[in-house]
Amino acid sequence: MTWLAAVLLAASLAASTAAHAGNQKEEALADSVRLALANAIKDARPPQPVFRDEAARLRYHEWLAQMSERLKRKLPDAQLRTEFLATAWYEATRAGLDPGLVLGLIQVESAYRKYAVSMVGARGYMQVMPFWAKVIGDSDRSKLFHMQTNLRYGCAILRMYIEMEAGNLYLALGRYNGSRGRPEYPNSVLAAWKKWELAPAAPVITR
Repeated sequence: MTWLAAVLLAASLAASTAAHAGNQKEEALADSVRLALANAIKDARPPQPVFRDEAARLRYHEWLAQMSERLKRKLPDAQLRTEFLATAWYEATRAGLDPGLVLGLIQVESAYRKYAVSMVGARGYMQVMPFWAKVIGDSDRSKLFHMQTNLRYGCAILRMYIEMEAGNLYLALGRYNGSRGRPEYPNSVLAAWKKWELAPAAPVITR
């Protein structure tokens, strides 16, 4: 069973007993959910995308090109920008999330600042709370400023919340932000997501 399948199964079992506390940051997770999340963030190998066919590979490179152009003002260094986008795409896809959703969430959470720290201590691009390093990691909070680690934590946690909310992205986003039931944060992320949607491929004109 893959880590994602394990998270889906464990989270669905835990959802019926999870307390729905609007501002509660640290969830009371079942051991099975905690283990699945821990397994999800263990693999530290660099992202290596795999494509089902040539069309998917070309679409990925088109996505990289479009997103790189849109992100240029926030991340002016071309090499850093490419590395960031490749990692975001890989971790989002690995967790079964739309990469555009993840980019929208990062826009709202940190405005693409790698070392962003919120008033309550959330860290990095996806503003991961430090307690997660203890709950599912090795307790080293400094790793939350590592690009791939931060994106992997954030994507895995959001996927878990989506499953806990039975696929309701609106509620899952609220839970991710600690504001479940309030509209401001989910609406902001969903609006930002639209800015990171891949434009349709131009039609091929034949004569």
